[in-house]
Amino acid sequence: MAIHFTDAEFEKEVLQSDIPVIVDFWAEWCGPCRQIGPIIEELGQEYEGKVKVGKLDVDHNPGVAGQFGIRNIPTILFFKNGEVVDKQVGAVPKRMLEEKLKNLL
Repeated sequence: MAIHFTDAEFEKEVLQSDIPVIVDFWAEWCGPCRQIGPIIEELGQEYEGKVKVGKLDVDHNPGVAGQFGIRNIPTILFFKNGEVVDKQVGAVPKRMLEEKLKNLL
């Protein structure tokens, strides 16, 4: 299950995480975001304990979205040791995200 991140807890939950984190920047009105949403949920279940998987609604949390220069959604950032190590913009098949995830481990 994907975690719902907010501006308030982002530093603690993502940047200070002791395991890799992927964050799906999305919005309710975004069609491609709704398309990739179930994939993010699946990855959250499959990688539970190994990778923290979550979503951040850009409409309700503009601070973090601005901090990372999110201009297009969905954008998925891959974090390791508090740093962005990979990025995916747009909806893609699950296997592409899994490849990127495996590189984090």
